[in-house]
Amino acid sequence: QVQLVESGGGLVQAGGSLRLSCAASGRNAGLYALGWFRQAPGKERDFVAAISGSGNSIDYSDSVKGRFTISRDNAKSTVYLQMNSLKTEDTAVYYCAFGSTTRNLQSGDHFGSWGQGTQVTVSP
Repeated sequence: QVQLVESGGGLVQAGGSLRLSCAASGRNAGLYALGWFRQAPGKERDFVAAISGSGNSIDYSDSVKGRFTISRDNAKSTVYLQMNSLKTEDTAVYYCAFGSTTRNLQSGDHFGSWGQGTQVTVSP
């Protein structure tokens, strides 16, 4: 079973940047697609971005396209989410997840349980 630990959240002003990290451990962690989701207060958890095991396939939600960049370092078993031009509406708890493909993650189909997430707060 793959275990995921998110980090890198914090408080930033609108227009600023943050980089989130998700460390994956466990058997065959490098083979899975990895992705990011977020959940704002009172809202459902939404897909943000996903990257395939090889890194050749990447999907983004329309709300973050052009501002966020997902990448992975399989040598470190880590996936990153570089978030630029942050907006107040990006405020949420961000969660990492793994699945079979980026498209499956985009549809919410992930393996395992959610981790503790990392809080991102964007102030005006």
